[in-house]
Amino acid sequence: MRGMETTELPDHPFSHSEAVAFGCTPHQLESWVRSGLLRRPFRGIYVPSSVAWTEVTRAQALARATPADHVLIDRSAAAMLGVDTFPIGELARSPRLEYAAPPEGHPSDRPGVDGRTRDLLPRDITECGGVRVTTPLRTALDLGCNLRRREAFAAMNALASTYGLSRDDLIRELPRFKGRRGVRQLRELIPLLQPLVESPRESWTLLALIDAGLPAPEPQVWIHIDGEPVYRLDFAYQQARVCVEYDGEEAHSSPEQRAHDERRRAWLRRNGWIVIVVRAGDFTGAALDTWIAEVRAALATAYSTRRW
Repeated sequence: MRGMETTELPDHPFSHSEAVAFGCTPHQLESWVRSGLLRRPFRGIYVPSSVAWTEVTRAQALARATPADHVLIDRSAAAMLGVDTFPIGELARSPRLEYAAPPEGHPSDRPGVDGRTRDLLPRDITECGGVRVTTPLRTALDLGCNLRRREAFAAMNALASTYGLSRDDLIRELPRFKGRRGVRQLRELIPLLQPLVESPRESWTLLALIDAGLPAPEPQVWIHIDGEPVYRLDFAYQQARVCVEYDGEEAHSSPEQRAHDERRRAWLRRNGWIVIVVRAGDFTGAALDTWIAEVRAALATAYSTRRW
């Protein structure tokens, strides 16, 4: 049997047995690992070094070393589904992959794995990128129970937005979660689900407004000029002409974006809008109290007993 060339390596993780089936010899595998052409993250599993080592790649690699009835769950499942719920600090340490065995099975004890058991129905499981994962619906429900409240709300919104989930979809599954730890939080968050928010911190902003007893604003409101949609607001109380904007570092860091924001907000203020801006550090303590008070005062000022 002739040996493979490096150009023939697959562009995804593969197992030792798959490599042999491809035509690769054990000697070549060892040689390519020593030379850095291959990465061996788990025993008997290989990844070409040209493939970016991401959480998705890591999950794909581990799936080839995991029993076929194990399922990627929770935050790891969300990452595989394209929804990032890990904080930056945890990502830098390569968080353990969250895997579940059937209730009668044995949780994985591999290094780098957070092994658990979970009672999943066939309809709770799908395949994504060659990995068995919980479906977007089941993942949203699990994270609604398992994460801290605002992170749970953000994850649920992101999964709902990406996969077209509705409140009714989640409500239908709630009876299955009776008695589960965290179900009270899940039950409280489902009626607040808002797939139109576009980032985790926008979800935090919306939840902070609701928790303060303020009415929920309308998300993603377009302002029309001469009949054309020109400016889009993160959140708006249209009748009161009050808007709340979240300034994320990524979307609002360039000089061009900041200049655009200033022009847009200047136009809004000239045309009778009150603009309240929320930033990354404004979700706790005095900073949170300050902008919530601004919204409350703006809505109170806008109220009138006049009928016209």
